[in-house]
Amino acid sequence: MSEEEVRLAVYTGSFDPITLGHLNVIERSARLVDKLIVGIGINVEKAALFSPDERVNLVASATAQFGNVEVRAFSGLAVSFVRKCGARVMVRGIRPLTDIAAEFTMMLANRELDPDIEAVFLMADPEHLFVSSSLIKEVARFGGEITDFVPEDVAQALGERLGDQ
Repeated sequence: MSEEEVRLAVYTGSFDPITLGHLNVIERSARLVDKLIVGIGINVEKAALFSPDERVNLVASATAQFGNVEVRAFSGLAVSFVRKCGARVMVRGIRPLTDIAAEFTMMLANRELDPDIEAVFLMADPEHLFVSSSLIKEVARFGGEITDFVPEDVAQALGERLGDQ
């Protein structure tokens, strides 16, 4: 298969930290394409719990079972990152109601910035629909059980990072 024939998609997010909902979207996306790049967005105006390198390592560990997934960090516009990767498909994970309006607005803006890139929306399986990175961090800060919501090594990293709080 030549480079032009490879079905390539990019799934972007902050993944601070990656959740089982994110992982569910990654797994299902990876089945639809030949290669999936998970782009870890670096937003300098947002205080992240984990550094970009830590997030790349946590996501790479969580996705190691998928042979066609690559993890990269990026800064700037997600649509620009997708273009740099040579992809024409941007995967977006959505939760019902909470994400739809914002994602729709972002999709329209991205289409203006690069009309050749299509957004594909995937909803996580029902058991993961309410899970967000923000919720996980809040539960972890107060010592709540998070192992049903994040990969094991992420739960451990959160425990180490937030253990003193």
